[in-house]
Amino acid sequence: MDRIDMNRLKSGEVNLGTSIMAVQFDGGVVIGADSRTTTGSYIANRVTDKLTHVHDRIYCCRSGSAADTQAVADIVHYYLQMHAQTSGGPPTVHVAASLFQRLCYENKDALSAGIIVAGWDKEAGPSVYNIPLGGGIFRQPWAIGGSGSTYVYGYCDATYQDGWGRDETVEFVKNTLSLAMSRDGSSGGVIRMCVITEDNVERLFVPGDQLPKFWQGKEVLGAVAKKGSLESDVVPMAVEA
Repeated sequence: MDRIDMNRLKSGEVNLGTSIMAVQFDGGVVIGADSRTTTGSYIANRVTDKLTHVHDRIYCCRSGSAADTQAVADIVHYYLQMHAQTSGGPPTVHVAASLFQRLCYENKDALSAGIIVAGWDKEAGPSVYNIPLGGGIFRQPWAIGGSGSTYVYGYCDATYQDGWGRDETVEFVKNTLSLAMSRDGSSGGVIRMCVITEDNVERLFVPGDQLPKFWQGKEVLGAVAKKGSLESDVVPMAVEA
């Protein structure tokens, strides 16, 4: 058996066990995330801001190692500032996503980083790019990531519709993240959202005690069984003699 190099292990590393999301709509994008940061089973921070500004109309959602994703986001922010100065104009979302992708791919053996890049630019309008572990890059109308995403892929596939406006998209992101946070033990806290359009960037906040619970089914949990309802539903089964 080969000897394990303990120096390569990241014992006690702070991890963004996460639910992150970005959805494109007509005129902009909505990004959102939970706020729980864990160290193993210990919640190190319950109000983390996982929505990171990298340029005026470009944000990223971070999942994986908190240290790795913060370092990558800082490097991309620096390069985008330099790009804006040398080119005389703001960078596109594709340029920002390509920088994230290159850093994640070239350092994939050393990083634990899953990132969603979203924003608005004059060339493409609103756009969402998913950069999962390993450093791929995929443009999608909506993207989810983190440990909580595995619980809500079916909900997103069944619910998302093209042509939504701002309000429908905000509601979709809020409901999806609430569902993921209820199922995933590494996600929780509050929901932070950001609406990015050509005109401005709007921050939204949903406290932990105001999260939607639409999946619990009030009509089922709150209903009182009627007397005799069970007896009326019972159908005798024929038994052969």
